[in-house]
Order: sequence, then C-alpha cells, then structure tokens
Amino acid sequence: MYNFPKGLYADIRIESSQTAIYNVQNNDVKQNSETAVEGAMIRVFDGKLWYTSVTNDTANIQSELDSLAAIAEPDPDIENDPVVKMFEVHKDRVLLFEGDKDIRNITREQREGLIKGYIKDCVDENIPELKQWTATYFHSYTLKKFYSSKGAEIVQDYQQCGITLYFDFVVNGITTSGGKSVMGMDFDLLRGREAEIIERRERYLDFAKNAQDVTPGEYVCVLSPDVTAMFTHESFGHKSEADFMLNDKTLQDEWVMGKKVGNEKVSICDSGDMLHRGYIAYDDEGTAPKETWLIKNGVLTGRLHDAKSAATLNEELTGNARAQNFGFTPMVRMTNTYMTAGDTPPEEIIAGVKDGIYVYAVNYGTGQSTFTMQPNCCYRIRDGKLAEPLRVNVVTGSVFQTLFDIDAVGNDLEFCDIGTCGKNGQSMPVSDAGPTIRVKKLNIN
Repeated sequence: MYNFPKGLYADIRIESSQTAIYNVQNNDVKQNSETAVEGAMIRVFDGKLWYTSVTNDTANIQSELDSLAAIAEPDPDIENDPVVKMFEVHKDRVLLFEGDKDIRNITREQREGLIKGYIKDCVDENIPELKQWTATYFHSYTLKKFYSSKGAEIVQDYQQCGITLYFDFVVNGITTSGGKSVMGMDFDLLRGREAEIIERRERYLDFAKNAQDVTPGEYVCVLSPDVTAMFTHESFGHKSEADFMLNDKTLQDEWVMGKKVGNEKVSICDSGDMLHRGYIAYDDEGTAPKETWLIKNGVLTGRLHDAKSAATLNEELTGNARAQNFGFTPMVRMTNTYMTAGDTPPEEIIAGVKDGIYVYAVNYGTGQSTFTMQPNCCYRIRDGKLAEPLRVNVVTGSVFQTLFDIDAVGNDLEFCDIGTCGKNGQSMPVSDAGPTIRVKKLNIN
C-alpha cells in the first residue's frame, strides 16, 4: 500500500474507533454521547533517531512518510540495527468482533434501556443514607492496521463494554462509596447482574453503618482476589516492565534472572492473548503476544519488553509494546497479568488467622520498593472468622518482603476485568487477576 523509503525502518499504525457513553446521576442524564475518530501515527527510524508524525488525514499518509524520510539520515545497513532486527514480520487479519458480536450494532435505545433497567432494580432511593448514585454504560470499538518497511501487514480489532453502578452513603458525616463495575467484550455479559450489584450495595451500606476505625499496627492480612490482583499489577507487574531499567544499572543488577524473589507458592504471568480486557492480537510494534512468566515458584524468570528494551538487554520480545491510541508512541505495558492459584480453599486461609485483617476491596494502589494500597472495605478476622468492618486508611509493605511473606495461596483465581493502567501520561485497558492470599505481616494505618 505504501512506498517505504530505502535505508530506513518505517511503520504506520492506522486506527479508527467508535465510542458511546451514557451516564445518569441521581436521575439526571449527565452524558449521552457517541464519538468516532480516525487517525494514524507514522514513524521513521534511521538507527539514531525516531521521527514521528500524527495525523487525522489518513488519505495523505504517504506524503507524511515522505516528509519524515526527507529529514532522516538513511543507513544502507539499517536492517542489521539491533532494534530493527527485533521487529517481527506478520501478515495477518484477526477480526474477532464482526457480525453479531460487534458492539457497534448496539443501539442508543438498547444501552439506555439496559441502564434504566438497572436503575429501577438496583437503586433504592428509600434508603435514607443513600445521598448520591451514578449509573454508567460505555462501549468502544477499535480497528487497527499496521504496516512496516520489513513487510508486516496486520489488521486487528478490539472492543470493550461495561456498566458501573456506584453509591455514596453518608452516616455520621462520613461518606462511604462503593458499587460494582462489570466489563467485558460482549454486550450480553452485561445483562442479568442485578443480584451482584445489590449485594455490593448492601455490603457498603452495612459498612457505612457499622465500620470502626482500625487500631494502627502490624497485622496478618488476607487479601481478596481483587486485592491480590491489584497488588500483583502495581507491586510487581510494573517492576517487570523492562524500560524502567534501561538506564538504571542498579536495577539491572538487582533483577537478575534466576534470582529467588518470593515464596515458592508465588507464580506471576503476563499474557496478551487471553480474551480479557488486556487482550491484543498483536502489539503496536507488530509483535505477537507471548505467555511471559515473570515469577515461577518464587524465582524471577522473565520481564516485559518492546523492541528497544529487548535489544538493549539481549532478551526475547514479549509483545508488550502498547500505545493508548494512534496519537501516542508505544511503550512497555502489561496486558493480562495474574498471580496463579494455589490449592487452599479461601475459607481455610481465613480460618488459619487468629487475629488479623481481611482486605476486601481497594480504591487504588502504587508500588515500587514499598507498595501502598488504599482500601475502601476491610474486616477484622477474629479466631478464624470475619468480624466487624474496619475503616483502614492505608496498607503498606515492602514489595520484596511481602512476596516472601505470602504463606497461603487460594484456589479461587478471579480476573478483575475493569482495570485501566496509567504510565507516562498514557492509559491502557488491562486485566489483573489473583486468588485469595495470606501475608504474614503488613502495616495498617
């Protein structure tokens, strides 16, 4: 389709996307929109510098390519550049969401009807503590085309849809927020979730009425699958993104393959070809996704790469170069990242705690050498049973020590398909997963 310049590597990423959002707050419609965007990023590499152009005028991609090539410095040996040698060449067409599953076929009336039904069944305005509620529907569909001077020709699609219902309860001047998000790749998966939403509403209402302030200290902690997923993503997944260590010799020396970094019960994997929110048919450099084991039985076994980091560290590509959209340059990002299940029922894990804390849900987390999680719902564990709800401001611990302090791993692996990960100004859909785990000691405040 395109005339690529000699002596240069070049690739073209074309995207067209359609998005719909319907948002209702306390019976007022705040947003009811449909948007469509098309554009492309054109990149040229001469072995020294990347030259890029972003345009919404996809009819003039060739002229943009020619303009970039005119300011680059051709290298007749560009094919042997270490980064260029890394780029895979695939000719493929992977369109999973055509036909009946195409989210673009969902009409405005269907999505409004879905949300109105959930509001009718799940919002009880007779609850005096309920001061505000929000119900939202969204969907998006993206068609991507990728071409490179090495001969890659890839067409792929991606779609996602979801609903959220969130509630704000006020008791004694304290606001408790909680609810349920359901996301997937098929509109039909959004139907029939009323019981889950009502259970979550009642849980947070009970929490608002009965929660006590925690006494700060160190506690044995049991993390729910959703919280384990958050811990896995924030505390170890980001550490596995190899671009973080390219200019950090200390980090390279610290993260040596084969090093024991956790309890043998701990294994963590990233895989982009799973049909969860982080799914990709190919990454944004045209690389096929791989199943990458980051930790296996407590031992460091892998990390996530784009072409530059793989070439620099002399490791294999993993298919983790991702960009928020055509307006952004790809960087190393997670896809579907999960801690594998163990063989212990979660009830047994809780039963093994005489005095501790069960972390049911968190608002967000961060993780470097020390990780931080901000819970929105916790419970005291007394004599192996869940007791009163607790208000906890923050849970913290050492990433390295916590990986060793995980002494029980549940058999209840669950995927959390509602994640959006931010890095260097870009947001990407991801999925995280994990089972119930028990940690010998975490700091609670």
